[in-house]
Amino acid sequence: MTPGGMISAPASGTGKTTVMLGLLRALAEDGLSVQPFKSGPDYIDPAFHRAACGRASFNLDTWAMGPRLFAAIAAEATGADIALAEGSMGLFDGVATRGGIAHGASAETAARLGWPVVLVVDVSGQAQSAAAVSLGFARYAPEVVIGGVILNRVASPRHERLVRLGMERAGLPVLGALPRRGDLTLPERHLGLVQAVEHPDLDHAIAEYAAFLRAHVDLAALRALATGGGMPTGGTLPRPPAQRIALAQDAAFSFTYPHLLEGWRRAGAEILPFSPLADEAPDPAADLVWLPGGYPELHAGQLAAAGQFRAGMLRHAETRPVHGECGGYMALGAGLVDKEGQRHAMLGLLGVETSYATRKMHLGYRQARLLSPMPGLGAGARLRGHEFHYSTILAEPDDPLAEIGDADGAPVPETGSRRGHVTGTFFHLISEEAP
Repeated sequence: MTPGGMISAPASGTGKTTVMLGLLRALAEDGLSVQPFKSGPDYIDPAFHRAACGRASFNLDTWAMGPRLFAAIAAEATGADIALAEGSMGLFDGVATRGGIAHGASAETAARLGWPVVLVVDVSGQAQSAAAVSLGFARYAPEVVIGGVILNRVASPRHERLVRLGMERAGLPVLGALPRRGDLTLPERHLGLVQAVEHPDLDHAIAEYAAFLRAHVDLAALRALATGGGMPTGGTLPRPPAQRIALAQDAAFSFTYPHLLEGWRRAGAEILPFSPLADEAPDPAADLVWLPGGYPELHAGQLAAAGQFRAGMLRHAETRPVHGECGGYMALGAGLVDKEGQRHAMLGLLGVETSYATRKMHLGYRQARLLSPMPGLGAGARLRGHEFHYSTILAEPDDPLAEIGDADGAPVPETGSRRGHVTGTFFHLISEEAP
């Protein structure tokens, strides 16, 4: 059974992504086959993981995935020497809808897999108090094992000594201490990190992270912590919604969960990538056009001027299905207002209108019951997904696609749309399997 561990933190912004990327690259440089995972709904970090260690990264999500899908994704670690999962937000942050560990939290993923947690602790502005915080995490849930801590943003040797004294008193092993460095950061924008494909020199940056981690973290001790745990077995990846799928893929459309694409490929579907930003039309032989989420608001003028893309999409939609998620849904709509307040005509296949001139955050898990079919799924199907964007929704006409609720089942007004062969949702599909 592949040994594994969870890289997590008390909160967002502690540097765990930098630590994760450095560890993945350092272990790969040592000749290990490393299987990365991301706990929770994130479609940006997996691309960074793959760049770091050369192996596809997959999301594990205890809220959005049923046991069979969770098991199928966890099985991707089979044959690897070690598996590492990067947590999201703070270790115990999830959907507080039941007793015990919050549903969907990284801690729940670690407990289900039987993996120890390495806690990345930002110790700036504190010394021994960092140990008190870490000890609280170690005692909060007995089913979650804190295997050790990595101290981040250490100001000086004296600062490190004081923090280590506190950790020693708390009985928590210190696996490393990272001096404060302002240059080891990843660029960000409103949805989080800039995409991996947009980083100006990603490989060099990750190599720097690896060298930094190697100099300041006991990699042998970290490897010794990893355990085989209780890896679930069985299950299958999602089936494809069509045989030949034209998939938009460029800087405007790139947010697709890796387990979906992998499931489609393994079931024999043919994925036909095309770039709307390069004014490419979808393959005319495609059975389905799928526009994933991304950053269309950053490229609205270019998309509006892409005549071949527009013509190809309109031709396809006359006779065959088209589906868009979040940014892809917005591109299928009537118009998109950019942050400067300028309106750009989109494809007009649906009536939705969105604006980034006035930002409004939409964030959270979504559960849906389809009122009418969408590609590969019939009316009545129950889905789980996640929504994250900053657009103001000016209009969402057409027939509603689904009844949508948040993680607790409370209704949300963004129902998605359907018009003819075209469907769209603001949420990104994760699973059609009932949890």
